[in-house]
Amino acid sequence: MSTKRTELILINITGVDRPGVTSALTGILGRYNASILDIGQSTIHHYLSLGILIKTDSETSGHILKELLFKASELNLNIRFTPTGVDDYENWVTMQGKSRWIITMLGRRLTADHIAKLTAEVAAEGLNIENIKRLTGRISLRHTDNGKSKTCIEMAVRGNPADRNGLSRRFLEIASSNDVDISFQEDNVFRRTRRLICFDMDSTLIETEVIDELAIRAGVGDQVKAITERAMRGEIDFIESFTERVALLKGLDISVMQEIAENLPITEGLERMMTVLKGAGYKTAILSGGFTYFGDYLRRKYGFDYVYANELEVDSTGHLTGRYVGEVVDGRRKAELLRLLAQVENVNIAQTIAVGDGANDLPMLATAGLGIAFHAKPKVKQTAEQSLSTIGLDGVLYFLGFKDSYMAQN
Repeated sequence: MSTKRTELILINITGVDRPGVTSALTGILGRYNASILDIGQSTIHHYLSLGILIKTDSETSGHILKELLFKASELNLNIRFTPTGVDDYENWVTMQGKSRWIITMLGRRLTADHIAKLTAEVAAEGLNIENIKRLTGRISLRHTDNGKSKTCIEMAVRGNPADRNGLSRRFLEIASSNDVDISFQEDNVFRRTRRLICFDMDSTLIETEVIDELAIRAGVGDQVKAITERAMRGEIDFIESFTERVALLKGLDISVMQEIAENLPITEGLERMMTVLKGAGYKTAILSGGFTYFGDYLRRKYGFDYVYANELEVDSTGHLTGRYVGEVVDGRRKAELLRLLAQVENVNIAQTIAVGDGANDLPMLATAGLGIAFHAKPKVKQTAEQSLSTIGLDGVLYFLGFKDSYMAQN
C-alpha cells in the first residue's frame, strides 16, 4: 500500500511573454488540486519571469510536472522544477513576521553603480530584497528629454535592520554624492492610505520667496534677502526675521502683488502632481510663512483645498503699513495647522504628508506621517527623514508609490 508524501515544488518559468501563459499553467495545477503557496510574476522588455511554489503529493506530482513540461514546450517557454523542503518553507514563513520596508530611488538617470551601492547597504544590514519594480516609464534612446527625464525604481525589502537610523544616514550619503534621491519607509497600512498632504509655498511650490519679490519692488531687496536667507538656514528666529522684513515693506503699493502673482516661477512638476493627487482623492493644503494673497492665487490656479499664510496690513490708501494682521504662521503654527487639518479631514496623523524646504518647516515635517524635505537647505535635509532634491515636485508621487502608467490616466 503506497503512502502519499507531501511535496513542495518551486516552478520557474521564463520566456517571451504573451497573453494566456499564466492561465494555461495554473489551469494544469488546478486540475490536480495543487495548492499554490506563493506566486510572483514580472515582465522586462516582453520577457516573462514567473515563479510558483506549489504543494502537492507524491502520487500526482509526476503528472503535474509532465503536463507542465508539455505545455511549456508548446508555448516555447523554459521551465525548471526545484524540490523544496518543509523546513526551508517554514523558515521563509517565519520571515513574513519581520518588518517590510519600501526603498525608492530616483533621479534624472539611474546607473548600475547607483543600484549596486544601494543594494550593498541593504545586504550589509541583513535585509532581503523581495521585489524590484520600475515606477517611471522607459526612457527613449532616440528622442532628447531636455534634461527633464526621470528614472525611479521601488524596492521592497524584508527584515529588521539593526541600525535603522544608521542605514538612513548612509542612504543620504549615497544620495548626496551620486545626485539621486533615496526614500526609506516602513511598509505599513498608513503608507498605503495617505490622505492629506501639506506644502510650504515659497521655494517649494514656487521657485522664489515672495517677500523677496515684494522687497525688490520696495527698493529694499538686498536687506530683506539677507534676513530671509539667515531665517531659512535657522540662524535667527522666524517671527523675529518676519517682523523685520515686513517692516521694510512699509509704503509699498499693493497693486504690485497681482503682477508678482501672475509671474511667479512655478516649480517643475507642480501641475502634474496636483492633477494626480486630486484624481486620487487627496486633500491638499498650503501652510506658508509667506502671504495669503499668493497662496490664494495658487489655490485658485491648481485646486488646493486649504491655504493658511500671513496677512499683510494695508492702509486706506492701498499701501502696506509695515505690519501684519493676526498670528504669524511660523514652524510651530504649521505643525499645529497640520494636526488641525488632520482632525477636520478625520484622518490619522500617520496618514498625512508634509513637504517643505526651510528650517521653519521642520516641525511640520516631523509631525507628519511622511515628511519630505524638498530641495532643502543642508540643515533641513540632514534632519528630515526623507529628502527630494534631484527632480521636481512630481517626485513626491513616486515616494507615495504612484507609477507613470497610472499618472498618465490623470
